[in-house]
Amino acid sequence: KARFLAALPTPDVTVVTGDFLAEPEAVATAVEAVRPVRGRLASWFVLGSNDYFVPEPMNYLTYFLSRRRRSRRVRRGRAPELVRELVAEGWEDLTNVRRDVSLGGLDVELLGLDDAHIRRHDLRVAPRRAEGRFGFAVMHSPDSAPEAAALGYRLIVAGHTHGGQVQLPFVGALVTNSTMPRRLVSGLIRMGAAVLHTSRGLGTSKYAPFRFLCLPEATYLELRPAAAP
Repeated sequence: KARFLAALPTPDVTVVTGDFLAEPEAVATAVEAVRPVRGRLASWFVLGSNDYFVPEPMNYLTYFLSRRRRSRRVRRGRAPELVRELVAEGWEDLTNVRRDVSLGGLDVELLGLDDAHIRRHDLRVAPRRAEGRFGFAVMHSPDSAPEAAALGYRLIVAGHTHGGQVQLPFVGALVTNSTMPRRLVSGLIRMGAAVLHTSRGLGTSKYAPFRFLCLPEATYLELRPAAAP
């Protein structure tokens, strides 16, 4: 995977939607892995639950439960160290942040949200957008996408679901690990005037380290101006 990332052409903007870590000792490895894919204009990230808490041993079948119990003895990860190291490399932390930026002459209203799956997202940072700016939202879990779309953000990118990791012919993903329907587990999805892209990502769950008919991915999205009326 590191070689795959290193071989990618340089994009204008790179977005990583969290879950960098499966082990707290992997901070340096994670930072090194994403070093080759920093964007020409900007590199942004948000965090995911695996960055805050070390994944626990579990059975894949528990993903079929609507509510999974968390152990009371959850080990904390190294999110603060991860953030410091990424920022030192030139990445911008968008975790629960809203800001105005200019990218190649385009005025962008940028929103970043923490992991809604563990209720760390804070929509109070996202008042309804002003007209005249392109709204771009970055989040770990697509669970926050309906709210971002309702606030006027037109492009929303998320991860978290791994595309379900296991898909079956004519069925699709078996689980999403989110509130999104199975048919919306990955890819480009219209949400009214907004477009949501949920990436399958490059990794897997630490304790379910397999995929079936669900290839890992790093996605290129090309944005073009709308045709004149």
